[in-house]
Amino acid sequence: QWKDDDPEILIVVDAGYDVPRLAFLLKDLPVQVLGRMRSDRVLRRAVPPREPGLRRRPPRHGGEFVFGDPATWNTPDTQTVTATRLYGTTVARAWDRLHPRLTHRSAWTAELGALPVIEGTVIRLQVEHLPSGATPKPVWLWWSGTDATETTVDLLWQAFLRRFDIEHTFRLFKQTLGWTCPKIRSPEAADRWTWLILAPFTQLRLARPLAADLRRPWEKPAPPDRLTPARVRRDFRHLRTRAACPAGAPKTARPGPGRPPGRRNDQPTARYDVHTVGRPGSAKRRTKKSTTPRPRRTG
Repeated sequence: QWKDDDPEILIVVDAGYDVPRLAFLLKDLPVQVLGRMRSDRVLRRAVPPREPGLRRRPPRHGGEFVFGDPATWNTPDTQTVTATRLYGTTVARAWDRLHPRLTHRSAWTAELGALPVIEGTVIRLQVEHLPSGATPKPVWLWWSGTDATETTVDLLWQAFLRRFDIEHTFRLFKQTLGWTCPKIRSPEAADRWTWLILAPFTQLRLARPLAADLRRPWEKPAPPDRLTPARVRRDFRHLRTRAACPAGAPKTARPGPGRPPGRRNDQPTARYDVHTVGRPGSAKRRTKKSTTPRPRRTG
């Protein structure tokens, strides 16, 4: 669906992914990668301009940028301060053109020759407080782009926080609304089933002011206009009896004639081989009996 005039696609991942590796593999596509890094990472700066008259081999990496050592940060290239509803005052600092020092291990074992220098932008996000009341810790983000402005930095860290809501939405689709339960045969059927799942999800969002908060003992009370779709679903059985049904009463009808005689089924159900694995030693070995008579012992 992407076109030439559209902005590049932004992929947001968590700390379990190698973000520079993803950016290297997707460099030929209109894609930008944003991901969280561990707080103990060490990156390298860009190589400073070479002094005239030096004949030694130029270095490939600049100075170290240690996430846990503020003395190595220097002045950030971009800094923004934003007031939010859930996190209070958020401070985002960005440093441009930082890259990891790669080695011929793990995902880079098969690479021959010199490893690439993958530059990006590092963003440190510090919030004032968390909704749960826990002690907030800084979040380190790495973006595959460079020369980030203040508007870009705010867009990136807000997109990363938005990822949490999107992941829980897909979790509700799979575990509660049964998005992955049917065995879909074609992509068209999968698209139709996805739109059908979106219909009850929209109803749950619209029914928030009408539903009661049937919370668990360990859950905090929530205002009526801030109920999650999962909480609305608990009280949806009481709302369904009061809501009007747009469909008419079902009419009695005879069953359809079915497939005409002599016509074959063009879309048979897919069948898969069943492989049974037994316990080792449970099956008895069968030996073929010899048909040659044994010689009798004499004497």
